Amino acid sequence: MTAETRRGKTAPPEVAPNIARLVPYSPGKPIEEVERELGISDVVKLASNENALGPSPRAVAAMREAASRMSIYPDADSVLLREALGSFLGVPPASILLGNGSDDIIHLLGVTFLQPGDEVIQAHPSFVRYEAAALLNGAKCHLVPLNSAWEHDLDAMAERVNPCTRLVFLCNPNNPTGAIVRKEPLERFLNALPERVIAVMDEAYYEYASPAPDYPQTIAYTQERNVVVLRTFSKAYGLAGLRVGYGVMRPEIAGWLNRTREPFNVNYMAQIAAFAAIDDVEHVARSVAMNEEGKRAICAGLESLGLCCAPTYANFVWVDAGKPARALFDGLLRKGVIVRTGDPFGAPTHLRITIGTADQNERMLRALADVLPTL
Repeated sequence: MTAETRRGKTAPPEVAPNIARLVPYSPGKPIEEVERELGISDVVKLASNENALGPSPRAVAAMREAASRMSIYPDADSVLLREALGSFLGVPPASILLGNGSDDIIHLLGVTFLQPGDEVIQAHPSFVRYEAAALLNGAKCHLVPLNSAWEHDLDAMAERVNPCTRLVFLCNPNNPTGAIVRKEPLERFLNALPERVIAVMDEAYYEYASPAPDYPQTIAYTQERNVVVLRTFSKAYGLAGLRVGYGVMRPEIAGWLNRTREPFNVNYMAQIAAFAAIDDVEHVARSVAMNEEGKRAICAGLESLGLCCAPTYANFVWVDAGKPARALFDGLLRKGVIVRTGDPFGAPTHLRITIGTADQNERMLRALADVLPTL
């Protein structure tokens, strides 16, 4: 019997039921794929909440200088980067854990602290990797609907806490809606949580939201409570392609996560770039300023089209187009504009649109004005 015949008669391997229920992550469509499929050029991608201003110039310069040393393994403990972050944030380096993006730390939290029978609580819609962390480890995930303002319903989430609850995820600002959890309601929520529960504050878009006066400064919570704060260099610092994020937490929690993380989980060039980017406050300030200007332009443009976007504190807008989002996505794609549909988040008429440069935003609005009347 040939190998081909044997392969033809062999049944596919069985997987655990929790893995079978897992939905693969669906990233934004790459520019190169759109250009190849449709035979067009000059495509604008406003789908993945990347920084349209580009990477921190200091990070680029540091990578150029370090490129000849990429043959060596990275520091497995990211010591210099953790020390720099500790100084920047005012916490001990032992409280900081580096990850291959903050997604890596979400995964580690599940692997480390969840067992079958445990439970996780998150808002819905929100970032899909929280539920994945639960499913991968045989835990149940409670999806608590957002309120009518597209904000976390903290009272409803508190009602779901029970003796099986181990992790609660709060995405602040929330992805995909851009709304924030405000300081006073958050403190009431955290004060009511049992000590056994770890509250995970995912602040991937922190730099865009932090100027808001009622946005909580949660790093202060991490040294006295079972609170983990996640941040990333992917957004305001413009280093999404390098995949480097970090968590701030009590050293005891970081110690357990260090046991389960992969060796060398943050590559050498990512460590070099992030170390240089920490102090690039000018680039972050320019990114935030461009985002605020773009937010105003996009929201005004959407209003002129008869659409209403939810208030956002991130670098994207969440808009109910009142039409099937998939059809809108296809129409915009043919005009060279990539956005994100709301259907993976359970919102089939919504779009999530990254705020880009002034030219990109204007092009998106023109394309949307052309496509809407055709549906």
